[in-house]
Amino acid sequence: MAGDIHLFGIRHHGPGSARRLVQALDALKPVAVLIEGPSDASELLPMLADPDMVTPVALLTYAEDNPAHASFFPFADYSPEYQAACWAVRHGATLRFIDLPASDRLGSSASDIAEEIAARSEEDPVSRDPIGALATAAGYDDGESWWSDVIEENPATGPVFAAVADAMTALRAQEKPLSAREAAREAHMRIEIAKAAKECEGAVAVVCGAWHVPALAERRSLSTDRELLKGRPKAKIKATWAPWTAPRLARASGYGAGVVAPGWCAHLWETREGDRVALWLARVTRVLRDRGHFVSTASVIEAQRLGIALAALRERPSPGFEELREAAIACLCNGERAVWDDVAAELLIGAGVGSIPPSTPLAPLLDDLQRQQKATRLKPEALERALTLDLRSESGLMRSTLLHRLGVLDVPWGRLTDAGRSRGTFRENWQLRWEPEFAVRLVENLLYGSTIAEAAGGRLIEAMSKEAELGALASLVRNAMIADLPRATESGIAALETKAALTSDGQALLDALPPMADILRYGEARAGTVEHLAALMPRIVVQAAIALPYASRNLDGPAASKLRGAILAADTAIQLAQLEADIVARWREALTALLHDDQTTRLIAGTAARLLYEAELLAADHTADLLARMLSPGTPVAEAAGFFEGFFEGAGQRLIHDAALRSAVDGWLLALPDDAFTASLPLFRRVFSALDRNERRRLMDVLFGRGTGGAKGYRLVPDAGAVWPPHEARVLALLKVGAAQ
Repeated sequence: MAGDIHLFGIRHHGPGSARRLVQALDALKPVAVLIEGPSDASELLPMLADPDMVTPVALLTYAEDNPAHASFFPFADYSPEYQAACWAVRHGATLRFIDLPASDRLGSSASDIAEEIAARSEEDPVSRDPIGALATAAGYDDGESWWSDVIEENPATGPVFAAVADAMTALRAQEKPLSAREAAREAHMRIEIAKAAKECEGAVAVVCGAWHVPALAERRSLSTDRELLKGRPKAKIKATWAPWTAPRLARASGYGAGVVAPGWCAHLWETREGDRVALWLARVTRVLRDRGHFVSTASVIEAQRLGIALAALRERPSPGFEELREAAIACLCNGERAVWDDVAAELLIGAGVGSIPPSTPLAPLLDDLQRQQKATRLKPEALERALTLDLRSESGLMRSTLLHRLGVLDVPWGRLTDAGRSRGTFRENWQLRWEPEFAVRLVENLLYGSTIAEAAGGRLIEAMSKEAELGALASLVRNAMIADLPRATESGIAALETKAALTSDGQALLDALPPMADILRYGEARAGTVEHLAALMPRIVVQAAIALPYASRNLDGPAASKLRGAILAADTAIQLAQLEADIVARWREALTALLHDDQTTRLIAGTAARLLYEAELLAADHTADLLARMLSPGTPVAEAAGFFEGFFEGAGQRLIHDAALRSAVDGWLLALPDDAFTASLPLFRRVFSALDRNERRRLMDVLFGRGTGGAKGYRLVPDAGAVWPPHEARVLALLKVGAAQ
């Protein structure tokens, strides 16, 4: 067997390892290629050689009864395992995975996994990072630089795999006992190698992590290895291929077998030794120029010379991305690190997203997603990009519907930044970014349906059945409406009708109105039936109007603030929905009732007065009288401050134009004792924070009769600055305006 088995110790995602492995396979011409990977997914391995398979991709395995329990095995063009699989398919060699089956890992309980992690933390540092140990012995600061110099970027030829095997053998001679899982992995691989050697006539190539080479070369009895595998956990699993992203190949993403710079590794794989430096700097130059930076050809030449010189000074065989990065900063970025940081992610990490062939056996939801992506012409990308959709177009509506449905399934491929509030209901602005984990989340939703539409509808219906709050239920109905899920929408409206009929809580009724108004508003831009909702919303407005006076009495500070926000949002929703006049009148009658109820919390009363004043149902002179009464010296300071906040917060601009309101407010401020005035300063600042610099200046002008704003008709107190300097200083400090001219 020893003469037939050839072990190739590689580094996962190492372009140098991949290049040398292909050369070794060409020379050996094995009849079988065995690769470290889950053995129960071997039937999917040949698909890597499909012309429609575009890396990076990942083998996705998940537990059939618990899809959230999943594992990924990523592959890139420069992964040695990927190149070995493609070589085997091209040459008709037997191709298999030989590691422990995925069912072993996915069958482990949470406690088993925790024990495994704890065992790893107690392992000898050499077994945790063998390459780092070799680097330290060679005088390097880190294993990444050593491996790059010796394997990945070393132009010299020679028996590299034999040298790596010797080095690992020396390291493992001093290692502590392996964890149970690692010992089982190597036992399983030895058994699979022995089986292949028995079945095949000719050379058998084994591609595995360099650390495992000495263990796989050992002669051990099959009975001993089988004993190590007894009692291992099992689970029913499913496996498929899923698109992966370049950023997720980076070590910074948390991927343990990742590389520092996936973009640089791809460049190493795609270029020849002699052209590598020049082509990399040309790529850097192109990206800088695309970002608007001026880069001359002479600077590129100088950067190349500097990179080669730095490599020579550091005794490296050729410039690595560190040397070329420093050369680019010095020569192409004018020494400014910020300029390099602006392009570093695109160059060193990349934004590529893989794709898989149509023939890939996918989980139903993944399959449907691919169909939807093609139909909507939405390509998944790893870096964020903006997308603006016009819902009046068929393509815009299709894209929006897909993104909303995925959001329901907790797959936030798109993040809605503006639901059209600034530019009308027919426009949506999204930020798109694809993450590989979204594939697992889709698999988790299989219990709700086999298509994205079915699963999203099923998940919403389940959430609606469990939702106890009327406002949250209305939000779910809105989500169903926007995602064009008719069954879920009808179910949600029915639940709304039932719950609204049984609800007398004023806060809950008010909370339901804004999402309901949004649904009616979106009915203009989306196909869907909202007739039931159009009849339901007026009923809820009337119920809220009846409950409001009772819900507004004797509230503490937090409860009053919460109810105030609900009242303002509900009033906006009622105007937005354009309800019948008698329904709007019932609402405003409830607001009026708040002003005549002595038990109404003053913050709520002030808010009601403001809404009535803005609706022109409270005349200016009556409003001034009301303010004068509510802010009179006999009123407790806390109650007066509450009414003041309720009326003016977010509407302080009215003081610029309304002399009667200014007079009432000024009279109250003058009557405040010093300690009460000081205690109320945070309130005043909060109320006037909505005023910009110019609006504050205009208010000061009308207060003190300055400039064009200080015409006699608008002056509050003639020569106020001379008569009451302390008053002027107070107001100036309050409004954060500079000293009087």
